Amino acid sequence: MKTYAFPENFLWGAAASGPQTEGTEGKPHRSIWDSWHASHPERFFQGIGPEKVCETLHKYKEDVALMKNIGFNSFRTSIQWSRLIDDFETGTPNTDAVKFYNDYFDEMINNGIEPMINLYHFDMPEELQQRYGGFESHHVTDLFARFAATAFKLFGHKIKYWVTFNEPIVPVEGGYLYDFHYPCKKDGKLAAQVGFNIMLAHAKAVNCYRQLNLSGEIGVVLNLTPTYTRSDSEEDKKAAWYADLLFNRSFLDPLVKHQFPKELCELLAAHNCLPEISKADVTLITDSRVDFLGVNYYVPRRVQARETEYTLDHFTPEFYFENYIDPNGRFNPYRDNNEIHPQAIYDIAVNIRDNYGNIKWYLAEIGIAMDLESEGPVQPDGVIDDHFRISLMEEHLVQLHRAISGGANCFGLHQWTFIDNWSWINSFKRRYGFYRLDLDTGERHIKRNGLWFRQLAQSNQFSCKEHSL
Repeated sequence: MKTYAFPENFLWGAAASGPQTEGTEGKPHRSIWDSWHASHPERFFQGIGPEKVCETLHKYKEDVALMKNIGFNSFRTSIQWSRLIDDFETGTPNTDAVKFYNDYFDEMINNGIEPMINLYHFDMPEELQQRYGGFESHHVTDLFARFAATAFKLFGHKIKYWVTFNEPIVPVEGGYLYDFHYPCKKDGKLAAQVGFNIMLAHAKAVNCYRQLNLSGEIGVVLNLTPTYTRSDSEEDKKAAWYADLLFNRSFLDPLVKHQFPKELCELLAAHNCLPEISKADVTLITDSRVDFLGVNYYVPRRVQARETEYTLDHFTPEFYFENYIDPNGRFNPYRDNNEIHPQAIYDIAVNIRDNYGNIKWYLAEIGIAMDLESEGPVQPDGVIDDHFRISLMEEHLVQLHRAISGGANCFGLHQWTFIDNWSWINSFKRRYGFYRLDLDTGERHIKRNGLWFRQLAQSNQFSCKEHSL
């Protein structure tokens, strides 16, 4: 057995979001998820939408007590734009929402749990999507900045860590390339425009935060997926280079390195996908500075050079590669056969250390998906046996520890997620929580992974069999 100790004051906790936990009760506006589910419930697993979900709106005190029970010293969630703001044009807040968020954040703080608050987790207000096209519109970047400024003024004295966007590439992919998020468009040029405008909205929010001279920090959370090749051939390596450019560097370079990759601009121009921009907006993005980076990781990306003709009538990154399944890989037998590759954590950390100024960062999401059947029933001791997760999390933590020992500037880890929560079109198909949510009763049942995490968080270390690296 070997013991792996983490740096002093390391953050341990979980991540979630407002639209996936709060429910829709009391909101002055609908989000695109509320309206999309109302019009097309068949797109959602078992037809389950975001109306009720975890009932955090009413159960936040109970939930904070459960967080404390398993050793959390931090927790990331999000403020819903469609809940906090009454008037989008002015940024005027909703009184009931202000009270709820103040009470929720205070409950965490009073129990020794640091709230880390995100402003956008895929949840564009329906009104702004219908009226302006959401982030297709330059005007909406200004409205987002007003929303951010309202949140900072209301809660900035108590929130030390702010996040502008969670996984900003996902609305681009889901809404404008691959049709798994609303508005379900397939348009490469529009996708590039939305991506640019999201970065512009991020920069404007960061500027608002700086102008208020608050004492906390502000960052962004990106899903960074290392790209591995089928072989060492030059063709496969070039395919991986394109995948990394389009999926990782497209946001990472402008927001952390403060430059747009020249190769990305040339590629988009070649496909007639360059967004409409101004020099002033580009400068605003590249001049903005984040205090920290959050990194979400679940599965690796494996690619090979294209061997079949690209047939889509709109541009997607797959123009330059084909996805590849490693025949010798390890796969999760309990959820969609996703590949398991802990080494990726180390590779991400080294990339940030060596190529992005060793910026301060934390592992903002990591999780092992299982379904309800594979987790099994509540055991006689009241615990759900999901021990499959524990050994895999240990393997990932070994790689994170290895990276920190090598100089990676990592200050925390949040698992996805605290309680099984609603997850977009997958609804409750995939389960990740430390606690199971009973959809019929709303009860929370602890899982063995939660008990393991409590020992990890409280001791700031864990012991396991030494893994070969």
